[in-house]
Amino acid sequence: MTIDFLPLPTVRYFRLMVALWFVIALAACGQPISQNLDAVAPKPIEVKVVIITMFEFGEDTGDAPGEFQHWRERQGLTKRFAFPQSHHPIFMNEKTGVLGMVTGMGTSRSASAVMALGLDPRFDFTKAYWLVAGISGGDPHDVSLGSAVWAEYLVDGDFGHEIDSREIPEDWSTGYFPLFSKGPYDPKNAGTGSEVFQLNPKLADWAYSISKDVKLTETEEMIASRSKYQSYPNALLSPSVMKGDHLASMTFWHGNLLNDWANKWVNYWTKGEGEFVTSAMEDTGSFQSLSYLDKAGKADINRFMVLRTVSNYTVPPKGISAAENLIADGEDFGGMNVALESAYRVGSKVVDTIVTNWPRYRDKLPYEAE
Repeated sequence: MTIDFLPLPTVRYFRLMVALWFVIALAACGQPISQNLDAVAPKPIEVKVVIITMFEFGEDTGDAPGEFQHWRERQGLTKRFAFPQSHHPIFMNEKTGVLGMVTGMGTSRSASAVMALGLDPRFDFTKAYWLVAGISGGDPHDVSLGSAVWAEYLVDGDFGHEIDSREIPEDWSTGYFPLFSKGPYDPKNAGTGSEVFQLNPKLADWAYSISKDVKLTETEEMIASRSKYQSYPNALLSPSVMKGDHLASMTFWHGNLLNDWANKWVNYWTKGEGEFVTSAMEDTGSFQSLSYLDKAGKADINRFMVLRTVSNYTVPPKGISAAENLIADGEDFGGMNVALESAYRVGSKVVDTIVTNWPRYRDKLPYEAE
């Protein structure tokens, strides 16, 4: 039956009456109308693990990989879901319950992407585990190229006051100091609550314990890159899996003086409990969004993990200035491909373990279910 030939007011009246008849029919079923509407709505897809990556080169498959490509290809993330409210479509393996996303680079993009995903009514994240799997800079005092580092503390490097170094007092070590403080590393500073986050330490320990023996690869290019760091014994080692803490800053910084700042900054905000090992941009933003989703009952903040793998060092080798090293290398990191491979090898060990043991790990965290 068509009603297009009717006058416009009549068409509107007819449609209104149809809607009214539908509501009356639902009420006649003997249940609240909202319950009937809920029954008609599709049930959200239960997600077991969310893989958070930050960038991809070119296509998602078949070309030079970024952070997402190995996950999409090797985890069978073939089901595409449009995600116009963020940077990149999301993909899922509906059989395993693993979902992968690309947030885009930077804290603002990661925070908005994670929030948008967590509020997406198509999915149920209440029992999901969240894994950040991305590359980073690494402090050569602690770590070697290609290594995989599980974090417990995430420290934000962007909240602060700054005075140009040419104008700071003579007795100041830096012109960058915390908000609400009176100078560098003021012990009285209270902070805003967004400078440091502690992840679930037991989950971080569990992730490390089951992945610490994963064999990582190394290439001739990577060996050549790390061989320049003869004054850093740990930088010369083969890649390994370890624990260490993470500094997130929107500025791609480089050099010995800033590396010294990073170590002091992490030590300051963690009250001496944390050790700066890796540097990237996004993770405090992702965690902040998940903390709000946790408060809203949409996610579980205790199921958030951060794995960063080292693609480059945060300081230049001896004899080369920070400017020379940064300009010469740019974004062409000697450990890039190995770091991407390490992120997948180590991260997938945790993801696969969760999926395989989902009946036990759905309602209890892994260290509680053993």
